[in-house]
Amino acid sequence: MVIRVASGIHALTGTLRPGHGVRAFAVCALAAALSACRQDMHDNPRYEPFEQSDFFANGQSQRPPVPNTVARGFLQEDEHLYRGKVNGQLATEFPMPVNAALMLRGQEQYNVFCSPCHGRTGSGDGMVVRRGYRAPTSFHDPRLRQAPAGYVFDVITHGFGAMPDYASQVAVQDRWAIAAYLKALQLSQNAAVSDVPVDRRGDLDKPAGAAGRAGTPASPEKH
Repeated sequence: MVIRVASGIHALTGTLRPGHGVRAFAVCALAAALSACRQDMHDNPRYEPFEQSDFFANGQSQRPPVPNTVARGFLQEDEHLYRGKVNGQLATEFPMPVNAALMLRGQEQYNVFCSPCHGRTGSGDGMVVRRGYRAPTSFHDPRLRQAPAGYVFDVITHGFGAMPDYASQVAVQDRWAIAAYLKALQLSQNAAVSDVPVDRRGDLDKPAGAAGRAGTPASPEKH
């Protein structure tokens, strides 16, 4: 074995200039040493998710966040936008411009999340109510017609009575969009002709849905 190794080294170094053979042998030895410890680096000591630990007093390897830690982007300092309040009181105004795009988004989200119980017109006669679910108060009740936009946002966020909260299903911006559409819905069912702009009164004689093709939500038929 020694003879074979020696002859192998001689064969390797015999074609090199004096001194280069030693360097080549050193490089090979170093490469072999590094390759031997590479797997150890892959298997370095670490904890798998939720693995037990003997180091910490509670036996858990995962450490809880520092008290009062807030994830980046989730501070939510804007009380008006995220809680529907201004100086601790329910907001009477919207935290963003109320335009056609917001109203259309509100109509879309209302029809998805609200109409199954409240109905398309907000009268509380949605499909699940017709199937036996507890009927909600009509949005055209005088008390709810006078409720500020912040109240609508708060109820969507936290729920009320038999209604569950929708905070995990409806994004903050969409909750405000629904509130805006709801206010328009209430007005549409309790408005007089004098409330309609003069240049749009002609739309009142059009078939249901025709007015919405111009880029604004179509008003539901009044009950």
